[in-house]
Amino acid sequence: MNGGESRARRLSRRLAAQGIASRRLHVRPASTVGALRGDRFTTAARLRWLHAASTRIGTSLDLERTAQELAEFSVPRLADGAAVDLLESVLLGEEGERVTGAGVPVTRAMAVRAVESLSGLEPAPVGKVVDRRQYRETLLTLHCLRNRQSVLVSRMTDEDYQRVAPTASAAVAMRRQGVHSYMAVPLIARGVLLGSADFVRAGDSPPFNRADVELAGQLAAMAAVFMDNARLYGREREHVVSLQRSLLPRATPHTPGLKVHAQYAPAFDAHGVGGDWYDVVALPSGRTALVVGDVTGHGLPAAVTMGRLRTVARTLMTLDIEPDRVLARLDLATRDLEDDQVATCLCAVYDPADSTYTIASAGHPPPLLVGPDGVPRFLDVPVGAPLGAGVIPYDPLRLRGPAGGRLVLYTDGLIKTRVDDVDAQLEGLRATVAAMAPEQLDDGSLLTLLRAADGRFDEAVLLVAGGHELSDDVRLQVWDLPSDGNPASTARKLVTEQLARWSLSELADVTELVVSELVGNALRYGGGPGKLRLLCDDRLRVEVSDTGPDLPQIQHADVSDEGGRGLQLINLLCRRWGSCRTATGKVVWAEQNLPR
Repeated sequence: MNGGESRARRLSRRLAAQGIASRRLHVRPASTVGALRGDRFTTAARLRWLHAASTRIGTSLDLERTAQELAEFSVPRLADGAAVDLLESVLLGEEGERVTGAGVPVTRAMAVRAVESLSGLEPAPVGKVVDRRQYRETLLTLHCLRNRQSVLVSRMTDEDYQRVAPTASAAVAMRRQGVHSYMAVPLIARGVLLGSADFVRAGDSPPFNRADVELAGQLAAMAAVFMDNARLYGREREHVVSLQRSLLPRATPHTPGLKVHAQYAPAFDAHGVGGDWYDVVALPSGRTALVVGDVTGHGLPAAVTMGRLRTVARTLMTLDIEPDRVLARLDLATRDLEDDQVATCLCAVYDPADSTYTIASAGHPPPLLVGPDGVPRFLDVPVGAPLGAGVIPYDPLRLRGPAGGRLVLYTDGLIKTRVDDVDAQLEGLRATVAAMAPEQLDDGSLLTLLRAADGRFDEAVLLVAGGHELSDDVRLQVWDLPSDGNPASTARKLVTEQLARWSLSELADVTELVVSELVGNALRYGGGPGKLRLLCDDRLRVEVSDTGPDLPQIQHADVSDEGGRGLQLINLLCRRWGSCRTATGKVVWAEQNLPR
């Protein structure tokens, strides 16, 4: 029982003892809503109420949610209606406003709350940008924002409705709903203006007074600190996510015989963003490399390490190195990093000539192969040690991709929860994919469905690759060259006839010379040629394989030398050329630009 109530009761008893008819005194205890409306609440009641506010406001580092909590806590404890507006610059991650002036920053309506009897008011809808520069100069909210001072209208007159409501229609609605008192307080934290909070009372509620303004100012100051924390947190997260996205591919390349859909979903927590990455690399002769990886740890260090590893992996893949060899060299590169971090990685190469995948894994979750019938199964890829552990080699898995099927690569953030074990997580992924249509896999719905479940907190990468028949503008031909006789002559005849069928006879002379040199090198240094491949999409590519281990190099040839000029001619006549080792030997290739 507070002091005011005790005095009232003593006075009532004294009057009764004197035989004087007294009027009943209505005094509410400090714990009720009414104790915060008027002059009769105590300092202890204020402190209890503000302490309750500190536990109800700022429960998350989300700016919008914090603004909503401020409005919800104020109604009906302090006011019958409340609205919270924040500066648009604050929502964009900027510093807000530190100086005053005649200009008025643009705000956005973040939260609105009112008792049921005030449902007919017309506040700015939540999420709407409010450009107060279009409103009257006498608008009281402008005064609050410009001067960073609280505004109080204890008893509103007809003129006051026009100064409080932003529009004539809103003013009529306030008068019709019986709104009679108004106050506005600025939201300021650490010297930065974040926005403003408006409060109204209507009906039988007592009008606002200076004590209410002081209390609202204390509440706004507390909420502003929570909002500023959310602002700084959101800005940090945005910086990390921006860095992460800048280190990922901007677009997936067009590759023959394979459609790839890639999605990245950052973690909500800024400290959860960091080391997940993917890459899609177009390789010579129409092959495609797919890479997904996950650096342990989070934040900026993991993002930086991810950027380094992705650069190394992309460089190795462009050299058309086998996936298991790529992982072995990535392991060496990871061990050379000063951060002592490890990473998981899965690398796959798709060959449209025979629709095969070659996959190698460094401690990464298994890929999921979805058949044409929609039935998914995990591939039994030999799992090597994570990158940086120093345990090599890695063993590849080769399989033929079913026509109309899809290969799903991902990072563990797609399935990881705080409660389930790995087997339960993988089974949840398989069951979800089994219930999805193929087109849902392509548009990233898997990422949305799994991450919407409870307990998912990490960033995730999803890569869905689907093999298909080559389009009409992509032409591919593969021949087995004979091991005896004159394989160079056979190769020249094959490419000449094929180019004539493709209406590319004007490239026949250069292509004959290139294929002769490639087959000659295979005979001289590679134990004889194996396969001849001719691919035409945006360029013309010629490839010859053999069983030799040594990669060809351009050499300086003297005037008197009879050989050593073949690769020099290829280097001059072709757009580019290269070589790479395979499981059975090597491949040497060259490509030309198509005629306009």
